Amino acid sequence: MFILLINKEYMVDKKRWGRKHEDKRNWRKYNDELVMRGYFYINPRFLETWNEEIKQMNAGKVGEPYLYPNSMIEFLAVLSPKYDDRALEGIMMSLSEKNHNFPVISYSQINRRVNALNLDFPIKENKNIIIGEDFVGADSSGIKVSNRGEWIRHKWKVKRGWIKVVVLGNKKGRVVDVMVGVEDELNENESSRAMIKIHHKTISKFSGDGGLDAKENFNLCRELKIIPIIKIDKNASENANQCMIRWKYSQEQKKLGYKKWAKKSSYGYRWVCTEGIFSAVKRMEGEYVSASKKENMLHEAKMKFWIYERIRKFQDKLGVVSGNCVAN
Repeated sequence: MFILLINKEYMVDKKRWGRKHEDKRNWRKYNDELVMRGYFYINPRFLETWNEEIKQMNAGKVGEPYLYPNSMIEFLAVLSPKYDDRALEGIMMSLSEKNHNFPVISYSQINRRVNALNLDFPIKENKNIIIGEDFVGADSSGIKVSNRGEWIRHKWKVKRGWIKVVVLGNKKGRVVDVMVGVEDELNENESSRAMIKIHHKTISKFSGDGGLDAKENFNLCRELKIIPIIKIDKNASENANQCMIRWKYSQEQKKLGYKKWAKKSSYGYRWVCTEGIFSAVKRMEGEYVSASKKENMLHEAKMKFWIYERIRKFQDKLGVVSGNCVAN
């Protein structure tokens, strides 16, 4: 028998500051969204527009005509994080047998077409949804280059490396833009500024953690008339250092204290803009890539966020419909 002795001196009572969390989620709607996610994955929408799409793609084309529409490639791209290329060919064979034996694409063609897919951000929305509205935040995270266990890295001293992803999201948890690169080559601050410049017309507030505490970021926000909500280290220098706007916000944060400043500035939205997106994407699409070439790895990592945003768009479009289905 083992007796566990606990020293009360080492037990720290961590109290949550702020109001107690109130669960306001509409669980019925959330359940519908999960159901519609599965409907989105296995829904061969490309069969409805195949002929029209191929006709448009081959209009004025020189050389061998296209045989497979882009909508079919997008359908396969959505499934690619869960199935390898050969399994995708098998899925298409099964669909073909039940849908007038349409021509089946080979796994090698699937690989080429999916890796050449244009991943545009933001994905176009309907008129009632604004992608970059108001409050946005930026942060970075890593995507594993394989599904090997951590023990390989420690036992065999293998430097596995990471794919670095910098995401710009809004307070509704939607992806505004994404940049990907090799761990040591992609700079979080430079990438964030690049995305802000592209989408600044729809941004009024920009949030970031201490990693984005750089005078270049504050100066860019001042230039573009964006309110910076960036956490500044409590030991930050008192000198302006050619950035008066950073000095101004530094003084405000020190005067109010972190808790009051975070509440006043709505700094908490940063987690929805970034951490929430990273968590959802990794849970839905996995946290590693299966490609072996560098360019394909980066493409696959970015495609995870592209798929996530397409699913969110589809759920928004059919949200009322799915709700009605359950109600009836």
